[in-house]
Amino acid sequence: MAKVTFRIFRYNPDKEQASRYQDYIVSLEPGVTLLNCLNKIKWEIDPTLSYRMSCGSAICGSCAMKVNGHALLACKTQASELVRDGVIQIDPIGNSPVMRDLVVDLEPFWGAFRKVEPYLMPDSRDNPERERLQTAAQFLKIDAATQCIMCAACWSDCNSLEVDNLFYGPAALAKAQRFIYDSRDAKKRDRLVEISKLHGMWDCTHCGECSTRCPTEVKPLARIEEIREAAMAEGVHGNNGARHALAFRETVSKRGLLDENYVPVRSVGFFNIMGLLELLPVGLRMFIRRKNPPIIPHGIDNRKEVRKIFSRQKEFRRD
Repeated sequence: MAKVTFRIFRYNPDKEQASRYQDYIVSLEPGVTLLNCLNKIKWEIDPTLSYRMSCGSAICGSCAMKVNGHALLACKTQASELVRDGVIQIDPIGNSPVMRDLVVDLEPFWGAFRKVEPYLMPDSRDNPERERLQTAAQFLKIDAATQCIMCAACWSDCNSLEVDNLFYGPAALAKAQRFIYDSRDAKKRDRLVEISKLHGMWDCTHCGECSTRCPTEVKPLARIEEIREAAMAEGVHGNNGARHALAFRETVSKRGLLDENYVPVRSVGFFNIMGLLELLPVGLRMFIRRKNPPIIPHGIDNRKEVRKIFSRQKEFRRD
C-alpha cells in the first residue's frame, strides 16, 4: 500500500493564535474514501482532529471540505484520486469562519437560506380540502433544486462571495428557484423582486464554480439563470442587473456588437442622476487614457444574420 501524506489545516482558537498545517502519513488502502482516511487518522493517530461527518453516504452533506484547493464531499471521493506528488492537502470549506480545524461556522450559509424564505407560500384563499397536487411536468421544473443536500460546497468556492459576503450564494438562489417555479406557490413575483436587489441573483458572476463543485445534480448556476429568466418574463426590471442584461440584448440585436457607451448608462438607469454621476470618474479616466469607445457606435457588416437569431429566439419563446 502506498504511503500518502495528509496535510491537514489545524486551528484551535482556545490554544493557538494562528492556524498551521499538520502532516499525517497514512497507508492508502485501495478504494478507501477520503472520509475513511480522516477517520483512521482521528481514531488511530490523533483524536484531537476535528471535522464534521454523519451519514458517510453523500446524503447529509456534513463532510464537505476543501481538498487541494477545491470543495468536495469527503465521503463521496476516493482518496487515491486526490494524491498530488504524494500529498493530499485538506482545508476547511471557504467563505466561512473557521471554528476549529475543518469545522466552520455555517451560520452565514443558513442565513442566506432564510433570506429567500425557503418554504411554500400558497394562496391562502383557495382553502383546498385536499393537498395541492402537481403534475410530473410541473415537478420536473423544480426537481433539480430539490436534490440539494446543503453541503455548502458551492458556497465554499463561490467567487462572488469571495468579494461580497452579503451575496446570497448559489445554494440559497437555487432554493429560491425551487419555490419560484413551484406551481403551488403564490409569491413568485414577491420572491423575484426580493432576490433582484443588491447582493441577489444579478450579483452572480457566472464563473460556474458552484455547478462544478456541487456533488449532486442541482447545478446552481443553471438555477440562477432560470430565476433571471423568470424575472425578465415577469417584468422585474427595476434594478441594475436586469437593465444590464437588457442593454446587452438591445445593443447586440441592433448592431451585432456591444455599444460600450450605452450599456453602463442603460444599466444604472437613464434617470438615475446619482448613478450616472458615479460613472463620471470612470468615464474621465478612460478618456484620459484613450480607452473610451467611439462616441458614434458602429456595427458589424452582417448584422442581418444577428437580427435573424434574435427574431428566431423570440418566435421560439412565443411557441
